[in-house]
Amino acid sequence: MNERELLLSTAGTAADFLETLHERPVRAAADVDELLRALGGPLPEEGLDPRAVVASLVEDASPGIVGIPSGRYFGFVIGGTLPAALAADWLTSAWDQNSGLYVGGPAAAVVEEVCRVWLAELLGLPPHVSVAFATGCQMAHVTALAAARHRVLARAGWDVVQEGLAGSPPIRVVVGAKRHVTVDRALRLLGIGASSVEVVPSDAQGRMRVEELELGEGPTIVCGQAGEVNTGAFDDLDAIADAAQRAGAWFHVDGAFGLWAAASPRTRHLVRGVERADSWTTDAHKWLNVPYDSGLAFCAHPDAHRAAMGVTASYLVHAQDTRERDAVDWTPEFSRRARGFAVYAAIRSLGRSGIAELVERCCTSAERFAAALEAGGATILNDVVLNQVLVRFGDGERTRETISRVQQDGTCWLGGTDWNGEHAMRISVSNWRTTPDDVDRSVAAILDAAAVYA
Repeated sequence: MNERELLLSTAGTAADFLETLHERPVRAAADVDELLRALGGPLPEEGLDPRAVVASLVEDASPGIVGIPSGRYFGFVIGGTLPAALAADWLTSAWDQNSGLYVGGPAAAVVEEVCRVWLAELLGLPPHVSVAFATGCQMAHVTALAAARHRVLARAGWDVVQEGLAGSPPIRVVVGAKRHVTVDRALRLLGIGASSVEVVPSDAQGRMRVEELELGEGPTIVCGQAGEVNTGAFDDLDAIADAAQRAGAWFHVDGAFGLWAAASPRTRHLVRGVERADSWTTDAHKWLNVPYDSGLAFCAHPDAHRAAMGVTASYLVHAQDTRERDAVDWTPEFSRRARGFAVYAAIRSLGRSGIAELVERCCTSAERFAAALEAGGATILNDVVLNQVLVRFGDGERTRETISRVQQDGTCWLGGTDWNGEHAMRISVSNWRTTPDDVDRSVAAILDAAAVYA
């Protein structure tokens, strides 16, 4: 086997895929039965030449590949992949560093520390924050809320590392009604049940009604939101910080995509007060446009963060120099991919000004969507303050049917959601490739699909 020939050939195939995104349907072309027939079968008895393996994988999997990197993919909040970040991710696989320990990949560890400093500045966080590179916001929430659990119980005189949760003082968790489901699942994974969660009502845009927020004594965590997943609306983070400070509560911010508003002068006002929180989560695979997967958890109390996550074992070779970062002390995983390389490459390729421009361009595209769809007869259900557009055509059923037709058409891909009791179309713009022409082509396809039911 010629390894170089295999890798160069595969790189060419990948480049061909990216170069044809503008002309191929965004939806997948094959259904599950077709994919099972192509990719399935009995366990192979004998191995194949790697070139044959890759060639057959390309042929059999391609019909089931969604054009997520396309500038016309608007489902969920999914970014594309910047060229520099993609190339760095390829190198990450080739280098195959285990970034759990400094000794397993010194460059990987240093890059993560450099990114920690850069990201804190970009996102308006205190410069001393600690960071965990996780799979996504789900595990980032687990990491940050584990640190919160450790700190609020320690303040109450309880050592959760030693004693666990059985018999501990109860932890009260206060959240908004429109929080993301990953917060609830993170709490469940941490042994904090639904009975400990108190819900504050939200307004018509999904913002927590902070005037109804009441925080009393005892171990308390309050979760705010920077960017509601449907509307893009922001909680009043400054007001929540005031309440948390008065009560001595831990303030956690879910900023999966909205935290990147801090990187732009145009949108920075939306996160006013964010620096006053105790922990934050976001995804680099959303608005920073690095490959999946890349979640980030930040903590303003590195001692609590490390106490919740840190580990030691006799066979591990721990860092001796304080500048040598053992990631195993900050993330839930022992062994993991060196995610920092792609983040580093994305920041280096864009710089502060490029990241700001990317955020602003996506917001402008969202505004363009809203204006054109409204002019075409749609109802825009949200204040378009960021990159999210919530749309309805007549009633929920007609909207659901329109979404289905758009997805089948393949010009673009977007999804649906239930909003205030009725179905709505949800458009998320977070891809560096999206152009005004992509928006206009997508608007035309959406309006054509809606017209069938007029």
